[in-house]
Amino acid sequence: MLAKPFACALVLLAACGGAGDGDTGDAASGDDATGGGDSSGGGDAALELCERSGLLFCEDFEALPIGAASNTTSAAWDVEAANGQLAVDATHARGQRALRITTNGNGRGRLTVSGLAPAGNSLYGVMHVWVTAFPSAPDYAHYTLAEFAGTGSGTLLRPIGGQYVPAQGVANPAGSFWGVGSDGGPTGDWTNWRRTAPSVAGQWLCLEWRMNAADGAIDVWIDGIAKPELSVTRTMHGGTSVDLTFPAIDRAWFGWWLYQAAPTPAAFEVWLDDLALGDARLGCE
Repeated sequence: MLAKPFACALVLLAACGGAGDGDTGDAASGDDATGGGDSSGGGDAALELCERSGLLFCEDFEALPIGAASNTTSAAWDVEAANGQLAVDATHARGQRALRITTNGNGRGRLTVSGLAPAGNSLYGVMHVWVTAFPSAPDYAHYTLAEFAGTGSGTLLRPIGGQYVPAQGVANPAGSFWGVGSDGGPTGDWTNWRRTAPSVAGQWLCLEWRMNAADGAIDVWIDGIAKPELSVTRTMHGGTSVDLTFPAIDRAWFGWWLYQAAPTPAAFEVWLDDLALGDARLGCE
């Protein structure tokens, strides 16, 4: 897919587990997720998110019309869906509008971005999400909300995703848990979920990540709090015992994709707002 020219109102570039879909155990944790930044968005903290410098992509949906989202809704992104729909609405929004994604079964709905060229093949991201309910069946049902791909490697990097895990004794009740993941590359299909990072439904969540190609690391913050137990590195991750490799990142998607058939619930509703990618940590405000 050819890159779309970024719209000025949306993108300002210095100017305007349990690995795998069916695996059963926690993956190895990584280093502390400090990411070298703070939660305030740096010197641009007083600016609205999409007004900050150093952004690769930004979308707050405020300038878009209410209604179904299509490939003509924005010059900055496209949409793709199967057993799913995308629309701009105001049901849940941090401002006046957000993107609503509805899917049935193991359907998907995605906002896709192309033409990325992060410096050093590394970036920070933030997305705000509201999920009505996370899966409670089948066991190890796996979902992704953000994914990055590129050239030179078939690895799909999934900084924001999770998995439903059945009870493992009285001390470990069933639940859905966040985890960094990957697929399509030499390390295989895995999700580094942790019980200390439950996927909480029915409220806005701020999900941040750092992807650093220099050491093959991905770090995560949830509502501004570092989650070092979710971190992965080139040699410490949830896949096979080979190095995690980054592609030369040039595209991404944000949305909802549940991979297993006949899940509970049978349908999902997800809202996305204030999505951004940049060269420094962006924070949650």
